[in-house]
Order: sequence, then structure tokens, then C-alpha cells
Amino acid sequence: MEQLTLKEKVGPNYVLLELSGALNAYTVQEFQEKVYRYIVDTNVVVDLSQVYSIDSSGLGIFMAGHNDGLEYGTKFYLQNPSEGAKKAIDSTGFEDTFNFIHSVTEVV
Repeated sequence: MEQLTLKEKVGPNYVLLELSGALNAYTVQEFQEKVYRYIVDTNVVVDLSQVYSIDSSGLGIFMAGHNDGLEYGTKFYLQNPSEGAKKAIDSTGFEDTFNFIHSVTEVV
């Protein structure tokens, strides 16, 4: 079974979730819980540089995080997507919806 490693780092106006592995229906639970918990109060940055694949479950959480951020006045950011992650995001047709950044210093 595929695995996903998740590390958290707290910044002054964001929580950074560093992911490594595959983001799919089997691995998404902890990530989903953290996004939903943090987006209510602060910006959420998801580092995708070490994610090699994302399925519709992961993409759905990105969309929910983005929409919840709009609702709560926070922002959901995707940082440095790998080629596999970028390909999955581009396949949705919603790539212009998401806030892409290269560094947490870009968090507003």
C-alpha cells in the first residue's frame, strides 16, 4: 500500500503541511483532518514538492480547503508542486483557482 508522510510547521500567519508520497483515498485522512482544522483560523500552505501522485480524493481536499478559506477569510496555498502533482492539478481544469507559491514568505 502507498504511504503519505505529513510534517507540520507553524509560522506567524500559516501552518505548513509538508507531504511526501502519494495523496490518495488510502492516505488522505490525516491530511484532510489537518486542513479542515487549520483553515478555519489561519492560512494553510501545502508543500507538494515530494508528492508523486494525487487522486481525486486529494484534489477534492484542495478544492474544499480553497473554498473553506474563502468562507473563513483565510487562504489555502499549494507550494512547489512536483511534476506528478502539477499534472494531477492541471487535469482538473481548476489550476487557475489555486494559490501557488514557491516559499512561505509569499503567504499574505
